[in-house]
Amino acid sequence: MKHAPQIRVVGLGQACVDYLGRVNKFPAEDEKVELEELVMQCGGPASTALVVLARLGVKVAFIGVVSDDPFGVKIQKELELEGIDSTYLKTVPGFSSQFAFIAVTRDNGHRTIFWHRGTVPSLNADDVDLSPFSAAEILHLDGLMIEASIEAARQARRMGMRIVLDAGTMREGSLELVSMVDVLIASERFAEPIVGKQSPPEQTLAALRRLGPRQVVLTLGEKGSMALDHGMILFQRAFPVEAVDTTGAGDVYHGGYIYGLLKGWHMADCMRFASAASALKCRMIGARKGIPGYARLQEFLEIHKDIKTLRLSFSPPDPCSDCG
Repeated sequence: MKHAPQIRVVGLGQACVDYLGRVNKFPAEDEKVELEELVMQCGGPASTALVVLARLGVKVAFIGVVSDDPFGVKIQKELELEGIDSTYLKTVPGFSSQFAFIAVTRDNGHRTIFWHRGTVPSLNADDVDLSPFSAAEILHLDGLMIEASIEAARQARRMGMRIVLDAGTMREGSLELVSMVDVLIASERFAEPIVGKQSPPEQTLAALRRLGPRQVVLTLGEKGSMALDHGMILFQRAFPVEAVDTTGAGDVYHGGYIYGLLKGWHMADCMRFASAASALKCRMIGARKGIPGYARLQEFLEIHKDIKTLRLSFSPPDPCSDCG
């Protein structure tokens, strides 16, 4: 296989095509509403995080699978236009690639997603070979192809890479994968099967940290993000922007956070940078159009230099408080 010594971050996961329609309100069942705008962009958690890094000047490669249908062709073309190495994007002819229709509400940028996973077979463990990326520092996973993700994590650990996981929804095999990663960036929804609904973020962070990751970050949507760091809680509130569309905001956060890891920053600085990148993305429709470059991010952070990551004291909960 082709050796890729210049690659610093490898992403494995899904890529898709998004149709995004802006509406003035989301209709009730059996109602209709006029689309004010319709655009088509590519998305997908791991691949969008790589777009962030590529626009920040980082050499990255994507491992995934598409078919040879128009969606698959567009996915590969956009990766290449962003400067992402797609040599290891597998193409399986004769199937359909993943796509989604996303209704975006005009007033608040919230979205409702209708998606189809496509018929192209998922990557399996035999499809994963990280040996070309001997110099890579980070493996980023979205956990959506669990068998391939676990195998990639095994290989990455042997190669000395740090492993970052975007954990959106708990699936079969997710806990095994979480135990193998260094940095877990999880949604509140991911943690619900572990701690229940509406658990305090501090309790959620402690429970996720016990699963094995060295760093745990909990994304809270428009409320910001929280992390657990050596007995302290870090809280980063979301930057104020007029949100047009929140599609891909979490994916962009992960890309920004990984950039900070590559720079050797403290968790607080990674969170602040990631939050700013996510906020700027929300100013435009689609997962990728609004992703900023470095100069724009630095300008935005300087304008909002009063918005800092807060450090709060933390008393760990009794480890048996939820033993039943």
